[in-house]
Amino acid sequence: MRGKGMIEIVPYSPAHADGVVDVILPIQQSEFGIPITLEGQPDLRNIPGFYQQGRGNFWVALDGGLPVGTIGLLDIGANQAALRKMFVKASHRGGGNGVARHLLETLLEWCRTCDVHDVFLGTTAKFLAAHRFYEKNGFREIARADLPASFPVMAVDSKFYCRAP
Repeated sequence: MRGKGMIEIVPYSPAHADGVVDVILPIQQSEFGIPITLEGQPDLRNIPGFYQQGRGNFWVALDGGLPVGTIGLLDIGANQAALRKMFVKASHRGGGNGVARHLLETLLEWCRTCDVHDVFLGTTAKFLAAHRFYEKNGFREIARADLPASFPVMAVDSKFYCRAP
């Protein structure tokens, strides 16, 4: 158990499937106006097959057993990985809750344990608070041209970051 209100960070299991979608889609669609659907994100329909392979994994932040945050790590080969699907419900954001920080710490500890040397991420220009969070937590902005060829760039990605765990 971590954080305020007994937040627990656990590896994804199929029992979390609906709750994960209920965290991610409203943030993408309603908060940020990104025209994306569940059907447009096949990774969300098969988290074990997409993320929980090789050095990858996917974690869920639970508050009272209900998902309030997510973070995914996609193994892209060569001891490198992509951070994906980091979302925290508005009710659980901010330093006082520590949900985002605990999710990221869990992912970085996994990376150290699994010998992942570099973590890359792509984000949209709209996620200004996310940019500050990543920069405060040791990520440095890089040019798209500096991404590994195996990094899966999403259509909405316009800013890119890298960090060694």
